[in-house]
Amino acid sequence: MPDPFAATGDIAALWRPLTGDEITRANALLPVVSDTLRQAAKDVDRDLDAMIESGDILANVVKSVTVDVVARTLLTSTADEPLTQFSQGAGGYTVSGSFLVPGGGLFIKREELRRLGILHRQRMTMIDADMGAFDEKPNQGN
Repeated sequence: MPDPFAATGDIAALWRPLTGDEITRANALLPVVSDTLRQAAKDVDRDLDAMIESGDILANVVKSVTVDVVARTLLTSTADEPLTQFSQGAGGYTVSGSFLVPGGGLFIKREELRRLGILHRQRMTMIDADMGAFDEKPNQGN
């Protein structure tokens, strides 16, 4: 199995020091996030490790993205509902909140994929249809 793109020391240096429980979770997340990034690159016919070796992308950029994804995942609560905002009411019994990660799990933002040069690109295909029957009456500008 290839090495992760970052280590817990990188997370502490680039984000913040980790608690003991966070170190345990980060050690489990780092290979998963790294392989998820590799798979995202593979999905667009790119090899992230080869891109680093050839200099197409800097290893520190990949490390930074890995740390960002792990840090965001570590912020997701495992004990309570992962809400980013919460409001309550009283007499009218109103409660509302926004989830940090809808659907749970880790996610990689489009901007992070763009930083890695592996953002899925839309393809446009044209079909040349024989329009012979319509060529007889050119548009008169009506």
